[in-house]
Amino acid sequence: MSSPRRQPARARTKPSPEINRPEVQSGSLESSLLRLVNDHQTTATRLREQTEKSKKEAIKSASRVSDLLVDAVNGGVEECFVNEKRIEVEIRALKATVMRFAKLTDQWLASTHAINNAIKEIGDFENWMKTMELDCKSITAAISNIHQS
Repeated sequence: MSSPRRQPARARTKPSPEINRPEVQSGSLESSLLRLVNDHQTTATRLREQTEKSKKEAIKSASRVSDLLVDAVNGGVEECFVNEKRIEVEIRALKATVMRFAKLTDQWLASTHAINNAIKEIGDFENWMKTMELDCKSITAAISNIHQS
């Protein structure tokens, strides 16, 4: 049993106006089929053009969205970068101020230490003077006693 052989399918092509077609009666099956094929090809071409147009519009829209997203992200990054630079400048200024105050504090500490030492020396001098005064009184009393005796 052999199966009936089919003839290979013919590739569909657009009907060309240059090709002369035999006259077909308007009510015949062949004219209806030709009209259907032509309608189909016209619709397919229109759909292809519309699809291509929609595809190009989608690509343009995606590109615009991408650009807007990049601009939005870059805007935030740029703002962060500017803030970082401003903070670094503030840090340098603060560091200089802290160093200046540290020097002033060291100077004040040195001055107060010197004043404390001077006050101690004054206190020591007063004690020495009192001691000398007592010694002088003792010596004067001894000389007085010797002189009276």
